[in-house]
Amino acid sequence: MKNKEDKKEKWKYLWAIQALFITFCLSLLFSFISTNAINNLSLIPAIVILLVVIFLGVITDIIGVAVTVGNEEDFHAKASKKIKGAKSSIKLIRNSAKVANICCDVIGDICGVLSGAISSMLAVKIADILQININTNFLISAVVAAVTVGSKAAGKVIGQEHSTEIVHIVGIGLNKFIK
Repeated sequence: MKNKEDKKEKWKYLWAIQALFITFCLSLLFSFISTNAINNLSLIPAIVILLVVIFLGVITDIIGVAVTVGNEEDFHAKASKKIKGAKSSIKLIRNSAKVANICCDVIGDICGVLSGAISSMLAVKIADILQININTNFLISAVVAAVTVGSKAAGKVIGQEHSTEIVHIVGIGLNKFIK
């Protein structure tokens, strides 16, 4: 029995290395795509991309919190009635540490870094369009940070209060994605 526990313990630490690698690759990919896309876009589409990145970070944060506080027992009855998404929801809750890490840390942090980079590029575009010499970067970065943090704070409350519904929606989505 001890050997089985040792293997489980090793896998816990292996996940940290996998998360590091996944984060590096995704961050590199998203940074490359967004940087090149933003440089070639006009102001309005660039702002839309920024808002999408912020929204993605907030949504994944909500999912991470919901999975962490979700109650597995809520889905056992649904699974016995063969309600779609219930079994996937149970798996999500059983793996809540990994799911929360992917949602809140990997995707959420990458979105935070991207939104900062995009806001810097937007500041340059705005300064060029308005032909002003004032450093708009500080103001735009502060607005983006405030919107992101405020939205994530509200999202955490939503994730806690509606965890069962959110986990179930994600479980249903996973079922469709897996099939």
